[in-house]
Amino acid sequence: MGRAADWELTSEHACFGGVQRFHRHTSAQIGLPMRFALYLPPQALAPSAARVPLLVFLAGLTCNEETFTIKAGAQRMAAELGLALLMPDTSPRGANVAGESDSWDFGVGAGFYLDATQPPWAGHWRMESYLLQELLVQVWQQAPVLQGRTGLFGHSMGGHGALTLALRHPGVFKSLSALAPICAPTQCPWGHKAFSGYLGPDRSTWAAHDASALMQAQRSVPYPQGILIDQGLADKFLAEQLHPAAFEAACAAVGQPLTLRRHVGYDHGYFFIASVVEDHLRHHAAALAG
Repeated sequence: MGRAADWELTSEHACFGGVQRFHRHTSAQIGLPMRFALYLPPQALAPSAARVPLLVFLAGLTCNEETFTIKAGAQRMAAELGLALLMPDTSPRGANVAGESDSWDFGVGAGFYLDATQPPWAGHWRMESYLLQELLVQVWQQAPVLQGRTGLFGHSMGGHGALTLALRHPGVFKSLSALAPICAPTQCPWGHKAFSGYLGPDRSTWAAHDASALMQAQRSVPYPQGILIDQGLADKFLAEQLHPAAFEAACAAVGQPLTLRRHVGYDHGYFFIASVVEDHLRHHAAALAG
C-alpha cells in the first residue's frame, strides 16, 4: 500500500468550503501512473473534524478523473451533506499497446472496470483490482473517510462498473446507484467488443461482469435500502447499448428494491447528469448515514 507521500498533488482548489484535489500516483496493479480526484467537504477539514462517508463515482467512455469533477457540479451538495467524493480515472494511459488510442472506437483503451485476461491488455488493464485492492484501500487509510460507509455510483460504462463491482464485492459498498448504465453488456455491441478483447471469445466468462446476470444470480437481496437508476428517454444509446429493462427484470426476480426513473427529453450527457446528481447524492447520504 502506498504512503501519503506517494500521492503527488497536481492541483488543489477551494470549493464550497471544502477542497477539491487532483492527485497522481504510481499504481502497482496497473503498472503505470494513475490519476484521481478527491473532494473533501468542510466537515472533513475542521480542526475537530471526524471522518466522513465516501462516495465513489466511476465515469464513462472517453472520460477521465476531471470529467464528472468539473461538469457535474456535485461538490455543492456533497459539502451540504458532508460526503467526500472520489473520482478515479477510467483507464490505464500510456501503455504503448498497439491500438490503445482507438480501441473499441471510443477513445483510449476504455477500462470497463474489469481485469483483462487476454493479450495485449492483460498486463495493464486491471481496473477492478486497481480500484478494489489499491486505490480504495489507500483512500480509506490516508483520507479522513469512513471505510464502512462507502457508496458507489457511475455513468454509462461507469454505471456498468458501479453495478458490477458492487455485486461482485459484497460488503464493500453500503449504497449503490447509476446514471444511464450499461446494464447488460453481454447483450450489446459495446459489451461484445470490450469482452471479446479483454476476456476472450469464451462467452461463459462474460456473465461475471454483466450486472443483469449478476443480479439474477443473487441468493439474497444485496441492497435492501434500494438501488437508484436514472435514464434519459432521449438517450441515443438506450435501445442498442444500455438495456435498463434487463436489470429491472433481474431486480424484480430476486426482490431487490429498485427505483428506475425514466426521464422524457433527456440524453446521455452531462446536462442530464447535472440535472439528477443531487438526487443521487441524497440517496447515498441517507444510506450512509448510520
